[in-house]
Amino acid sequence: MEHLLKVTFIGLVSGIIGTGTGGLMAFFVNKISNRFISFILEFSAGLMTAVVCFELIPEAFELGGTWLTLLGVILGVFLIIVIEDYIHKLDFIKSKGNSGLLRAGILMSIGIALHNFPEGFAVGSGFEASVKLGVTITLVILIHDIPEGIAMAVPMKAGGFSKTKAFVITALSGVPMGLGAFLGALFGEISSEFIAVCLGFAGGAMLYIVYGELVPESKNLYRGRISSIGNVIGILCGILVTLSS
Repeated sequence: MEHLLKVTFIGLVSGIIGTGTGGLMAFFVNKISNRFISFILEFSAGLMTAVVCFELIPEAFELGGTWLTLLGVILGVFLIIVIEDYIHKLDFIKSKGNSGLLRAGILMSIGIALHNFPEGFAVGSGFEASVKLGVTITLVILIHDIPEGIAMAVPMKAGGFSKTKAFVITALSGVPMGLGAFLGALFGEISSEFIAVCLGFAGGAMLYIVYGELVPESKNLYRGRISSIGNVIGILCGILVTLSS
């Protein structure tokens, strides 16, 4: 039980610190250029891609083999698709707020809170596989959550929320990571094969978030080369993280 509580605490704190750090921008700026947000989103996308492909998935293959890992990946992708469809149906949320910016910030905060759960699951199941993998995933997700916090807080502040309210909502969106980390660690104790499914599940969810949400959102904000360069830099940094951890 002590181990579960430690992993849960790590997931909870890293989620809050990540999005909360980005949320601090609400106190300092009213608007950040689309070019900068696009770059930082693709950087975090590249970072996550590298860790999933060079650390998380290979670890799953080693623990449970190809088919169990692929089963987990498919289940992870399916879950995020279901969540995505649910968010798009929340018409009552789209009618709230003082402006389009505020609605965008609220919708993004809900989406990020929901997808922080499978990221927390990756942290929990990662620690069950090895401390090295757990620490690597935690650091990458923490870094990845910072630009998402910026992307939440700035629109809410510009749309009419107070600085404090925008920051608190942004920080709280990281809380589901704690629950995900708890369940990932809990289920990961069953067997090495189950850990493989859990890691595959988390990897599939994270990859879909990257290429179904982060990259398209980045291209909608800015279509210049700088965002693609950010992706490449993120992948290279992710590779360095996996090699050095």
